[in-house]
Amino acid sequence: MSKHEIHLCGSIPLADAGEVFATVSDRLGGAVKRIPDGETGERLAWIRWQDRVFRDHPQLEPVESEGDYRNPTAFVGGGSIAHTTWWRIGDGVSPDALEMRPLGYAACAIESFATFEALQGAGKIARDTRFLIAVPSPFNVLNSAIAPADRIRVEPSYVARMLREIDEVAQALPHERIAWQWDNAHDMQAFDGARQSYFPFHRDGIAERLVACGEAIPAGIEMGYHLCYGSFGGRHFVEPRDMGAMVDLANRLASGVERSIDWIHMPVPVERDDEAYFEPLRDLALKPETTLFLGLIHDTDGVDGTRRRMATADRFVAGYGIATECGFGRRPAETVGPLLDIHAALAGV
Repeated sequence: MSKHEIHLCGSIPLADAGEVFATVSDRLGGAVKRIPDGETGERLAWIRWQDRVFRDHPQLEPVESEGDYRNPTAFVGGGSIAHTTWWRIGDGVSPDALEMRPLGYAACAIESFATFEALQGAGKIARDTRFLIAVPSPFNVLNSAIAPADRIRVEPSYVARMLREIDEVAQALPHERIAWQWDNAHDMQAFDGARQSYFPFHRDGIAERLVACGEAIPAGIEMGYHLCYGSFGGRHFVEPRDMGAMVDLANRLASGVERSIDWIHMPVPVERDDEAYFEPLRDLALKPETTLFLGLIHDTDGVDGTRRRMATADRFVAGYGIATECGFGRRPAETVGPLLDIHAALAGV
């Protein structure tokens, strides 16, 4: 791996998947080994997109949200983005009988891959580039959309449906040309004690669930984790104190997942170029096949700021790739090209 291999975490707010694939390939070329479809359209709402699965479900009923647990700074446009509606299992419905609707991830992946394949066949995308499917782990959706008392009760049905989505992708798409990323925002925040979880021993429970997520992806499909502290209006849900919790979770995944983990991504806040932030990386124990990507790139200070953060990271870890700290999110479309150009400059494209 080139020291400056690029990773794109998922969301890229352009018109559609075709524009995302073409724009990324044109500006980054072979420096990026996996290209997502950008989660365009409705999916830019990330986990809020999954409300469609629960809304008007005959076995569920809506209840007014009491306000999801939020950092007081987590506001966008002057208003909280907390859920105003939760869902619970309807009266008289057994959790064992709950059947979840299709989540939509498989259908979107299959549709986007057709566009990816056509562009790759036309020489617009490098032949060794894979299509990246970025999906929130079940914990994210359940911990946000489901009423607290029912989260543990709805979990088996939602996880079972997610496994079916994975199987649909595995049946339909060539394993050697795709990659699957688990997005872990609520997971990482709860692991670090900044968000509530719906089960005791939260660090053990989160790690066990993410190990199971990793094991669910068939061999031959690349698989990785995007550890995340959120991106509310370009700000973290809570700022990590240092990389200690991320290293702890990454080490649990490295020791617990039997199949290969191809990458793990960890964010770096724009102001953190101090040694204290990066020092926990001394204890990182990834397997040789796992690439570490550090989310060092910020468009607010560009190439120079990123190189400053990289200079500190270099004291504690070698051979890492670079990325932004989260997906590109809901930024104006005209800012996507300049942000990709920062990636290209750092990678020497």
